[in-house]
Amino acid sequence: MIPVYNEAQELAACLDAVARQSVAPYEVVVVDNNSTDDSTAIARSYDFVKLVREPKQGVVYARSTGFNAATGEIIARIDADTTVPTDWVSTVQSLFEDVTLDAVSGSAEYTNVACSTFFNGVDLFFRRRLERQLKNRVYLWGSNMAMRRSAWQQVEPVLCNRAGIHEDFDIAIHLQELGGRVAFAQELQAQVSSRRIDVDFVSFIKYALVSPNTYAQHRIKQRIYMYEVVAVCILGYVPARLLHRGYDPVRQQFSVTQLLFCRPTSVARPDPTVHVA
Repeated sequence: MIPVYNEAQELAACLDAVARQSVAPYEVVVVDNNSTDDSTAIARSYDFVKLVREPKQGVVYARSTGFNAATGEIIARIDADTTVPTDWVSTVQSLFEDVTLDAVSGSAEYTNVACSTFFNGVDLFFRRRLERQLKNRVYLWGSNMAMRRSAWQQVEPVLCNRAGIHEDFDIAIHLQELGGRVAFAQELQAQVSSRRIDVDFVSFIKYALVSPNTYAQHRIKQRIYMYEVVAVCILGYVPARLLHRGYDPVRQQFSVTQLLFCRPTSVARPDPTVHVA
């Protein structure tokens, strides 16, 4: 399932990666959340796509519409700026051979940024660290995740569905409160855009703080472990944004010319934790 709002720049690459899967997905649901660009035309150009529409603006609404439209026993979710390796579907299938697993999310490899190996390493370090620290309170990451359809049907009625929280974290929190098991699996890898960094400092830090704030609103004490990630975001904001803005996609490396004279290679996105309607 892929929620989409004005993703014409990214969607074709995302769907091309889905088309290259060694094991074809049972179905591919794209949810149009009132796009005004060519996103829907791009989605329709792929004959394996099931296109549905969610008129209420906000990723939380698009997510629920997409999950409810899915008919497979395992519902996998990525974002329009996610590109998955050819074995992604088969990896999801193998993970859910564990009958105790209800939901899982994986690791990230960042694109559109110089020194991506360093970024990926830092990201993986903290995902592993949080997995150990959070224990039975592990989060879900909507850009690269999957869950059993039965788990979704169980958790949907109790979800918060409000602004100011990470809706994917909210799924994990309530699913675990209902006795479900959520896990992090490093082997479930996906490439994602680094475009989230390309906003002003205040907006970026507000977004980073949504993670512990989501746990705080649910009165989960393990939120304290997330503040060190926020600290890294504060310290790393300037160099990370420069490395994103200076990334030359042709040479696939940092370029001063790109930084000073060229437009960014990706479009910054609206904050998904803010509901428009």
